[in-house]
Parts: sequence; structure tokens; C-alpha cells
Amino acid sequence: MAELEVNGRRFRDLDGYNAAKRDAAVIDRMKERLDMTNVEDVKRMRDNIEAGRYRFETVIGDDFLDELDDLIDELKRTAGTEQSLKDKKDNKGKKEKKPKEIKRLEDYDDDMQREIMDAMNRSNRKRGLFIALMGLVAAVSIGYLIFYGSQYAKNDMRTDQLTELIDDKASGQEYSVTLSKEDKTRPPILKKYEALYQKNRRIVGWLKIEDTNIDYPVMQTTNNDYYLDHNYNQEYDKNGSIFLDKDCDPAFPNDNMIIYGHHMKSGRMFGNLNYYAKESYYKEHPVILFDTIYEEGQYEIMYVFRSKIYSEEEIVFKYYKFIDATSEDEFYSNMEEMEKLSLYDTGVTAEYGDKLITLSTCDNTENNGRFVVVAKKIK
Repeated sequence: MAELEVNGRRFRDLDGYNAAKRDAAVIDRMKERLDMTNVEDVKRMRDNIEAGRYRFETVIGDDFLDELDDLIDELKRTAGTEQSLKDKKDNKGKKEKKPKEIKRLEDYDDDMQREIMDAMNRSNRKRGLFIALMGLVAAVSIGYLIFYGSQYAKNDMRTDQLTELIDDKASGQEYSVTLSKEDKTRPPILKKYEALYQKNRRIVGWLKIEDTNIDYPVMQTTNNDYYLDHNYNQEYDKNGSIFLDKDCDPAFPNDNMIIYGHHMKSGRMFGNLNYYAKESYYKEHPVILFDTIYEEGQYEIMYVFRSKIYSEEEIVFKYYKFIDATSEDEFYSNMEEMEKLSLYDTGVTAEYGDKLITLSTCDNTENNGRFVVVAKKIK
């Protein structure tokens, strides 16, 4: 069967594919009537969809909402840029002051030259001012560090606030969220993640590794760029977020779900992931906890290795291309390649049909380097 794909989303059966095509056709008609350059019109359309005035059958509807959110952000930035250019244009017409002509020392008579030289000699006594200035610079630098320290603390506080929204006591209870009455195939969302989902529908799960800073919501949108520099509140943040590859489906888990995060020197995001470079650390922490908003999960680590992002022309194993295996042979071929790269032997293997996660972060041992941890679901 030919690959069933609509707007970059792959579907596993013909019913889902046809439903996605209907959604795409509806969205195309909506775009024809919508002024995509008017932020108010776009916001109004987004609000109408979220209010249930328009309903979609598939995840294509979620993607359209994400597109509208991104477009709103872009239009706001564009409006700010245009205002800045206008201000510059207005200021350009203002007459600039002609710089005052500066005389040279030889332009003065002998008496004046002696007075100038005396003044220059007296400047040596002003070195104390220079020292004070350096002190001021130091104070500003300390203030800068304190400011960013407070920003980090603020982000940590926000993460703690999100953690409080998880209702662990509600484990096993579920409530159903569907995009339309016709869409009965998507699984219900776990009750414990209801409050998180209501806060931000781009949250697709939660990832935690004991004894590390890795205890974060997992985000997802229609591209793999947005959450490189945005947090879970959709604010610009150089730490970015932990996020699921755009081609993965948390509702219907792929063979391999790839999760990305920055390797921050502060230890935030995936800054602690390279602890697994030491086999001794792995032996003490062999399990990763990863819940989607639909299902809880525990994963046992299989492989830990270093790799890199290769050019399209290079014929080499690219771990980040493995999301779904088209055959049993392809699955085991990927397992063999990762086993060859692994820094040590965990003794853990996978069978065709097992579900995997891959955690990926930057690694400075080489250009475009990556540090990777692969685990299989055990519970």
C-alpha cells in the first residue's frame, strides 16, 4: 500500500487518511476566506476553532491550530519590526547636529599650550576615578549574573508549578478528548494529565530520570525548530524545551519516539543526559520514566552512544531517521547499528514490536555531535 500521508502526517489506515484529506480540504477553504496578514482575523479564527465552532476529525486540525498560533506570533513580531522601521524613517528627516570642530594643540599659542600640558599632567591624579569605574563595571557584571540566576530560578519555579498540576492520585482514571463526534479512534487522555493538557495542548507527555534535573513536560509542534528557543509557556527562552519529534505520534506510539533537548551547561534540559557516558551511572539508573498524556510508561536503557548529524549525501546510519521500521529486517538492522555504536553493553535487547524512545542532545566532542540514549518500554 502506498504511504498514506497528508500535510506531512502519516496515517496507518485508509479511514484515517480519508478523514485527514477531508480536514485538509476544509482548512484550505478556511484559508481562502481568511486574511492571513491580519493578526486580529487570525486570532478570531483560532478562537472560533478552540470554542468548537469548527471541528476536525484528525490531528490535521491540531496542526492547523499550531500553524495559526505560530502565524499570530510572526505577525506580532512583524508589526513590531515595521513600527521600528517607521520610527527610524521619522528620525532620519531630523537635522543632525554638526560635530564641533576640534582644534589641535599647535593651533594654540605657547602660554595656552603650557596650560594644556599642565592639565594633562593633572589627569594622572584621576586614576582613582578609573578604578571606581572598573568597580562599577564589576558591579554591573555581578548584577547581570544575578539577573540570569533569577531567570533560571523563575523557570525552575514554573516547572515546579507544572509538576503540581499532575494528579498522581488520579492514575488509571481517564477522560476523553476528541476533535469531533466522528473521531472515535484517538485514545482518551489520562486523568492525571488533564490539568496540564488544559493549560497547554502542545504538551504531549512528561519525562523524568531519577537523580537528574530531567523532570520536564514534553512538547510537540509541527516543526522541530520552535521549541529550540521557546518554553512551555510559548515564551522565548534560550533553554528551549524538551520536545518530541514532529513525525512521532504520542497517541499511537511509533516504533521509536525521538525526544530532543539542549545540553545546557547549567544542567537544565538534557544537560545531565551525558551522565550515562559512564557505565557505573547507567547501572544505578537503568530506567527512564516517560508518560504520554495517553499512557504511562517505564523504559529500560539499551544503548548509549555518540553520533552526529550527517549530510543527506552521506551513506551512514542516521539514528534520527529511525521512527518506524517498514519491516522486521529493517528493525533489527537499526538495532545492530546502535549496538555497534554503544559505549558499553547493557545486556538489554529488543524484539520486533517493542516500543522504543531515543533521547538526543548536543555533544561537543565533534562538530554537529550528538549524545544519544535509547530505551525500550517494559511497563
